[in-house]
Amino acid sequence: MRRRRLIVLLIAVVAILGSYGFAVLAANRVKGSAAQVSASYFRAWLAGDVQAMARLVHDPPADFVGRHLSFSQKLHVEAIELRPGPVRSTGRATAEVAFTGTRTLRDLGPWPFAATLRLAVRGRAWKVLWTPETLHPLLRNGGTLDLAEVEGPATELLTSEGDKIPNDSYADAYLDRLRPEFEEEKAGLALVSTVPGQLGQRLLTAQREPKTQRTTLSRPVQAAAARSLDGVENAAIVALRPSSGEVLAVADRLLDNRSAFHDLFPPGSTFKTITAAALLESGLDPAAEVSCPGTYQIPFHRTFDNAEQQDRGTLSFTDAFAHSCNTTFVQEAVTRLRRKDLRETAEQWGFGRPMPTGVGGRCGALEDPQDLDWFGADAIGQGTVVATPLCMATIAAAVQSGTWRPPRLLPAEEVRRVEGFSPPEPVTLDEGIVASLRDMMAAVVDHGTASEAGLPAGVSGKTGTAETEGEPDHGWFIGYRDDLAFCVFVRNGGSARSAALPITARFLNAL
Repeated sequence: MRRRRLIVLLIAVVAILGSYGFAVLAANRVKGSAAQVSASYFRAWLAGDVQAMARLVHDPPADFVGRHLSFSQKLHVEAIELRPGPVRSTGRATAEVAFTGTRTLRDLGPWPFAATLRLAVRGRAWKVLWTPETLHPLLRNGGTLDLAEVEGPATELLTSEGDKIPNDSYADAYLDRLRPEFEEEKAGLALVSTVPGQLGQRLLTAQREPKTQRTTLSRPVQAAAARSLDGVENAAIVALRPSSGEVLAVADRLLDNRSAFHDLFPPGSTFKTITAAALLESGLDPAAEVSCPGTYQIPFHRTFDNAEQQDRGTLSFTDAFAHSCNTTFVQEAVTRLRRKDLRETAEQWGFGRPMPTGVGGRCGALEDPQDLDWFGADAIGQGTVVATPLCMATIAAAVQSGTWRPPRLLPAEEVRRVEGFSPPEPVTLDEGIVASLRDMMAAVVDHGTASEAGLPAGVSGKTGTAETEGEPDHGWFIGYRDDLAFCVFVRNGGSARSAALPITARFLNAL
């Protein structure tokens, strides 16, 4: 009886142990392995099968699929490479796989990264434990990755030869106004990582090649103009090509934000070029004898003086121009010209016309004088007459070429695009008047007010000293040599002889 009870007890124990063993085996029956699940996850990722990836993730977030798709779309991911390392056990039911990869972004190229895929047994199956840093480690703690436009390289403006603009060219104010007209495509692109509470960090940057645009500036002429103004303040040089109107140089050191293209100043005796043209048109011959007294009073009106009241007696009209006789020009103007004649001649030579250079510009202006006092003053570039240095350079260029041409700092088609309208048409000038003016401007340098000033051979020009109320005089010199015309202007610098001519000599001798 006792033996029988022992047998029954033994059978019960065996049954209990068997049931426990089955339970242990059942509990350890885990679906798949970390290696299999990670391999499947990487295959699905490479194939772009986000749904399959989600099925391998334990409790994926509701936006799992959308997050993966939007990440690739907003960064313009075109391809991805993944390079998994070995599966490493990190516990009884956890593992991880370190991996590297490279995303190819359409706009930025290859973008390498390194991350870790973590796995664990969940519900008797190996699953991926997904967090945002699985997609990319920089998404940890609310980080974001975005593409952002960044400031690209500024348009590079070049000389007409395709060279860089010389350093310290004194043309920056003009070039800075031009650049925005050529910067439609200048923005670059950057991949930016942002962590809440911190400034964004650029990971990759792609900037377009700098856009280049040739100007009409000539490298040697611009360099010579700039270096001739070194150490000189409140002065400007504008140089043009008479045969085309191209601006070969603009070196501008005018103070108080004044501009050689836009601001008007009394041109003084350089305007006698216009007055001479009007007198020649009225019939005054360049060889005609005229009077140049030290002072001259318009009958019943004001008195005008020569510089230092110098009396040159009787001389030719050409020599009166060469010596810049104020008294001659006032007397001949009030005797021979109607008040509107001077304005109409100035308009023929560019006054009042728009100057769409690419950065804008204007020529000059004068009014029909109310009385002979004003008319006499206008005849010698005072009174109501004002002009820009750019304007006076175009007048010198028109004498050289026989045609008034609008100046431009860009190719003609670009000027039309930038300014929004076409420049004025060139104006062919009277051949006889132009020929006489050439001889008269040559006389200025040969034996007139610009003689023995160190100018190179072949230069013709006209000096000008303009009075300004309560301030020192402006010094001017306009002229040309071969296919180069120029204006040198020294604001409040004193006489043309002392201020403008030394700069002109440095400029032309450097070419």
